[in-house]
Amino acid sequence: MTGWGRFKGYSIASLRKDIISGTIVGVIAIPLGMAFAIASGVKPEYGIYTTIVAGILISLFGGSKFQIGGPTGAFIPILFAIAMEYGYENLLIAGMMAGVILVVMGLLRLGVLIKFIPKPVTIGFTAGIAVIIFSGQIANFLGLKDMERHESFVDNMQEIGQHISTINLYSVLTAVICLAVVVLGMRFAPKVPGSLIGLLFATLVAVLFFSGKVTTIGSAYGDIPNTLPSFHFPVITWERIRQLLRPAFIIAMLGAIESLLSAVVADGMTGSRHNSNRELIGQGIANIAAPMFGGIPATGAIARTATNIRSGAASPLSGVIHGVVVFLILLLFAPYASSIPLAAMAPILMVVAWNMSERKEFLHLLKLKTGDSLVLFLTFLLTIFADLTIAVEAGLVLAVVLFVKRMGEGHLVSKVLPDPSSVKVEAHMVTESHDCPQIGIYNVEGPLFFGAAYRFESTMPELGPDLAKIILLRMGKVPFMDTTGEANLSGLVKQLQADGGRLMISGIQPQPLDLLKKTGLYDKIGAAQFFDHTGEAINEALELINPVRCAGCRHGAFRECGALCGLEESPGRSVFRARKPAVAGKLSSEV
Repeated sequence: MTGWGRFKGYSIASLRKDIISGTIVGVIAIPLGMAFAIASGVKPEYGIYTTIVAGILISLFGGSKFQIGGPTGAFIPILFAIAMEYGYENLLIAGMMAGVILVVMGLLRLGVLIKFIPKPVTIGFTAGIAVIIFSGQIANFLGLKDMERHESFVDNMQEIGQHISTINLYSVLTAVICLAVVVLGMRFAPKVPGSLIGLLFATLVAVLFFSGKVTTIGSAYGDIPNTLPSFHFPVITWERIRQLLRPAFIIAMLGAIESLLSAVVADGMTGSRHNSNRELIGQGIANIAAPMFGGIPATGAIARTATNIRSGAASPLSGVIHGVVVFLILLLFAPYASSIPLAAMAPILMVVAWNMSERKEFLHLLKLKTGDSLVLFLTFLLTIFADLTIAVEAGLVLAVVLFVKRMGEGHLVSKVLPDPSSVKVEAHMVTESHDCPQIGIYNVEGPLFFGAAYRFESTMPELGPDLAKIILLRMGKVPFMDTTGEANLSGLVKQLQADGGRLMISGIQPQPLDLLKKTGLYDKIGAAQFFDHTGEAINEALELINPVRCAGCRHGAFRECGALCGLEESPGRSVFRARKPAVAGKLSSEV
């Protein structure tokens, strides 16, 4: 989707819809922007600046028609950790670097790769982040005093325990009032911005009845200015770039994942289709620009995007209008925001955490008790008790290991023989009394790669002077082979040729064939040993067997065996008469 293509068929009616939806989302975004900023360890106005600058740029340059961008809950633990360790100025630089990474990812068309992150990993770290956000608001909800925030979840819980005696009942009452309004609004008036109504109502009650008894934004962070900050380009040095490369990469990866997940949700709600690479570029531009105005990193916000769609948005202009609305409210009402109690902000973030927790999906995957359940639980625990980077890395590694294991278990090798009744080769035809001592036919199914190497080796026949000298592999169901699989096959060829035997292959698919040609194993096996159909290979194999070993053989694996071993019809025994190849010839055109 091109930039202008997102405005195809735009009209005055569309503009009216965008103004309405943009205004609604803008009103909703104000308390969230401040709350996310405070939870991230920076001043509340920085969240508003992010909403304005990043929100407008993401809508203008992104790849989704309905995406609403801004600060989000997913970033809270990451930004808080970066702000604590490196400081606010370096947080801005890390955000700009993340923006550059996102732009590069978009230009290199890497947007599609984000979609390959396993669902248990994304649900695991999202649920973990939700727990961190929720627990991080307990202190403000209870109005605890002299609290020190830590990066570690365990340290923060210990801090709450040590200061639980300082609980402020006025703060608790303020928080409960806000929470009640938000929850009731979600249930009975879902189209009304419950978070804003709850915040205003709780603030009004606190100002009228608890004045000076609860901590407010003004008492904790100072007054919120009613203007945008002046343009400021952070001082960037090579030392800072080196120091902040890892934090920037974390921000970029999470931003990419969140924005593309949000775009996918928007697609599902509207039937539209986003451009993932353009979306990454738009996110990158927004994150490069926002820090120049004091903004923190931003990404696509799933809840606000969904609200934008449900409010009737018709184009990306609604996202631009949402940013303009936030700016106008900042100009007109910023001085009043200083009176907002922190206890009233806490339940808003708790509700955000509850909604983003993916609790239904989390419990569903956990109850399955599969490898995905283990990936989910590991990612979840590491997100809470370690950090997001370790959690995602560990989750991905475990997911890959389990995937390789499952793919390896799907690799099957079975010995087969022709079934005259079905004109096919079947595994059930092979018994101790019905087999061919000189020709071994094997069905190979599933990818032949490093994860399946042990199964291939363990199911291949033993080779020796008195065992089968001709091995036929039916590889029509091997879609992929890697160099480990090729090495296994090469070892089989080497053993066969050392014993004076040969390997035949039928029905090989293009990718495995191409690999064998590249490695030279194709020439080593010999082009004449590759067949399109199994029947052709069997005909060739029957011409190569040792007739001396056939004399007196009672296995009767093929119809031709009667002529080859000289058996006569007798009671209680299969009948084998001398005849020209029949089954094998028929097989050649069907198998």
